[in-house]
Amino acid sequence: MQVVILAGGQGTRLREETEYRPKPLVEVGGRPIVWHIMKNYAKYGFLNFIICLGYRGKLIKEYFLNYEAMNNDFTIRLGNPNQISYLYNRIEQDFRVTLAETGLDTMTGGRIKRIQKYITEDLFMVTYGDGLSDVDIANLLSFHKEHGKIATVTTVRPFSRFGVMDIDKEARVLKFGEKIQEDKWVSSGFFVFNRKIFDYLTDDDCVLEKEPLERLAAEGQLMSYHHEGFFYAMDTYKEYQELNNMWEQGNAPWKVWQD
Repeated sequence: MQVVILAGGQGTRLREETEYRPKPLVEVGGRPIVWHIMKNYAKYGFLNFIICLGYRGKLIKEYFLNYEAMNNDFTIRLGNPNQISYLYNRIEQDFRVTLAETGLDTMTGGRIKRIQKYITEDLFMVTYGDGLSDVDIANLLSFHKEHGKIATVTTVRPFSRFGVMDIDKEARVLKFGEKIQEDKWVSSGFFVFNRKIFDYLTDDDCVLEKEPLERLAAEGQLMSYHHEGFFYAMDTYKEYQELNNMWEQGNAPWKVWQD
């Protein structure tokens, strides 16, 4: 089954890192975040990826074109003919990656619509190129197959942006609390779609999270897969730092694969 990764946005809120490279190439623990996402899917046997390119997409192409040389030992014979023998010591050599230009300003739904020609099965998965999670992809897929609707979105309960305090009538702070988990559900990406989703996608200005998903919900064709575990989107420099701190401290919940 194919996995589509939306990797075309400009990442303006992470400008410290995205001024000269696309957000999917921003590194966590010395590896691009898109690599972490792909490793998660590969853990469950999904190795066929389509990456939707946009902002500085050529850099993502260069990353994958040079991947073998930069991530494996190799022996090179100089001269004519030039020969390179890779001494494989990684498991990513089974990955199949389609790099698709989907436009600089194309919206999320438009990007998916543009890669329709590359989808070869009735079901495929889609996620964003900046969110890390320990979601069980196998369970997610089973859930989707069981309900038989067109679309599944993985949902998580967000933490409040601010600390919560208990205050009495005299305005005294009785308890200064940390951020709490809200009793709501929000999208974390990690979608599963039937190819009928393409009937809901229009042009480059189509925003997946607007009219298409709203229409699917109204028609009873959108189901929610509740994920109670870890999810973290890298939208700001602070979140970039926190993810790297997790990795450096050996506390990276999204790392479900074995080295």
